[in-house]
Amino acid sequence: MIFFAAILAVAVLSGAAASIVGFGIGSLLTPLLAASIGTDLAVAAVALPHAVATAIRCWRLRRSIDWGVLKRFGLLSAAGGLAGALAYSRLDPGQLSRVLGALLLLTAIAQFSGLAARWRPQGTAVALLGLGSGFFGGIAGNQGGLRAAALSSFDLPPVAFVATSTATGLLVDAARTPVYLFLTGAKLLALWQPIVLATLGVVFGTMAGERILLGMPRQTFVTVVASAIGLLGVWLLFR
Repeated sequence: MIFFAAILAVAVLSGAAASIVGFGIGSLLTPLLAASIGTDLAVAAVALPHAVATAIRCWRLRRSIDWGVLKRFGLLSAAGGLAGALAYSRLDPGQLSRVLGALLLLTAIAQFSGLAARWRPQGTAVALLGLGSGFFGGIAGNQGGLRAAALSSFDLPPVAFVATSTATGLLVDAARTPVYLFLTGAKLLALWQPIVLATLGVVFGTMAGERILLGMPRQTFVTVVASAIGLLGVWLLFR
């Protein structure tokens, strides 16, 4: 019962965080479930509530999506997500999470120091960022932090940032979730209770967080995103 209550509480928090900064569901829920069912199965289980909440958020913010960025960045992220999902049972998610943590911490430092504001990714850099964020999402369930770090370089307004990040996340979910279901479908059926609770929680959190996002000034948003990226980086490095 305590475990189910923890899942519901973290799901609400992660759904709200994802509405405000564009990521958080996989980053918060995956470690919680992994402590009970193992990392591999947790990555697959969290993909289901993540896909539901992301689809709802994408529909509600659809008019704010930057389609140019989505085409350049999002489609490559989906390809990376598929590659990561195909490899996730073969590689060590723990080692990859620590590498991701270091990258996110460096990104947060660049954001606060002003270095990130002077860099605009082009060509190959966009491709690598898109593929990399999707790959980490497919293999370790932590795509949002790197995706947010990459999208920060496009200088999008707050709502467009979250909308484009959400649309990218939905493409990654569409690529990786069928692979997870094929590989772990029977095991996921036995976890229907925590999956349903997590889904209800992230949907509620998504609705609550959206109200905060729509009223947030741009500079405050930039600071919140950079802080969230840095905290996630520290968490992944030292958990």
